[in-house]
Amino acid sequence: MPGSTRSFEFAKRLVQRGDTVYMVTANWQGQSKGSFSIEWGINVYWAPIRYANKMNFIAKFFSYISYIGYVMIIGKKLKFDLIIASSTPLTVAIPALILKKLKSTKFVFEIRDLWPQLPIAVGALKSSILIRLAQFIEEKTYASAEQVIALSPGMASELNGRIPDEKLSVVTNLSDMNAFSVSDQKGVEFRNKFPGISNGPLVVYSGAFGRINGVSYVLEIADEMKKINPNVQFLLAGDGYEKEKLRMQSKKLGLLNEHLFIIDYIPKSEMPSLLSAATITTSFFIDLPEMEHNSANKFFDGLAAGKPIMINYGGWQAKLLMESGAGFIIPPNDPTGAAEKLNEVILNDKKLHQMGQAARNLATRFDVNSSYKKFEDVIDRASFI
Repeated sequence: MPGSTRSFEFAKRLVQRGDTVYMVTANWQGQSKGSFSIEWGINVYWAPIRYANKMNFIAKFFSYISYIGYVMIIGKKLKFDLIIASSTPLTVAIPALILKKLKSTKFVFEIRDLWPQLPIAVGALKSSILIRLAQFIEEKTYASAEQVIALSPGMASELNGRIPDEKLSVVTNLSDMNAFSVSDQKGVEFRNKFPGISNGPLVVYSGAFGRINGVSYVLEIADEMKKINPNVQFLLAGDGYEKEKLRMQSKKLGLLNEHLFIIDYIPKSEMPSLLSAATITTSFFIDLPEMEHNSANKFFDGLAAGKPIMINYGGWQAKLLMESGAGFIIPPNDPTGAAEKLNEVILNDKKLHQMGQAARNLATRFDVNSSYKKFEDVIDRASFI
């Protein structure tokens, strides 16, 4: 499936050490009936709930509420000692809080994005009543959890003073170095699937096309780039709220299927081939200070693939790139300046090679196994409190 494999990788390793793991998740294909399967020893309950980035806020809200009900139904039937609730959204904490009380169990809360700060900042959450309710749930969750995991140092710093140090840990997203260690031939084969893509420089964005991702900026850069260096092509792989808008915009600019290609999400198993085809990988967000704390999967996949990474935001990931030399930062609202910076890197083969090597070296800090060990330490502390 597309998207994050964090919970799967951690759950798989918990099974390997002898734990019984129940995972309750939404079925990304939105099938009408719930189902059960055993995957790598993990007992997976698939909720019959449709969810997609392109859904509007109301539709997403009803998906969140439906998921709460499904978790409660399944959770009441099962016997377990520890609940791990991984958010976003914040509503994931609600069934965890209830089941913790009903079952007298321990509870670990994992923060993938800061809620409700983020939806408030982007204007998705406007109602003062809903904002106060979300803030109440947030405080209740932090107080009730035995341990809290933040996915970035920035998130943890935002929570300093609100959560005791002994309850708060940082376990970032993962760089799966084994999975992304593929030959250059895989990249060649991937490019060959798309006749319009040449063997020249290719800039890749893979992820959500949501309003918060600001992928339209990639189109603006591509439009400038065709004037500076028309040999550079861009590939966007994903789905989301703005996908059709991006397609129409790229067509209007004369980019589509010549300088820029848009394809659907691809399974995670094909991501190594996609990134092998890339000259440069990217991570983009709208110009919003709250997004500097993110822990984007695409950033860590780029590191694992040993590819230079281009981002348009500051924060801890920008600092990592500057300190390690694994990539570069472009201005967030200057497509001409961004295109010039990108072209400067692309024309320098030595710099590209050095950045790729630095990315691979940096990935070792976020390798799946070392990150899992940190995660394991946290849940064991929670279990024995």
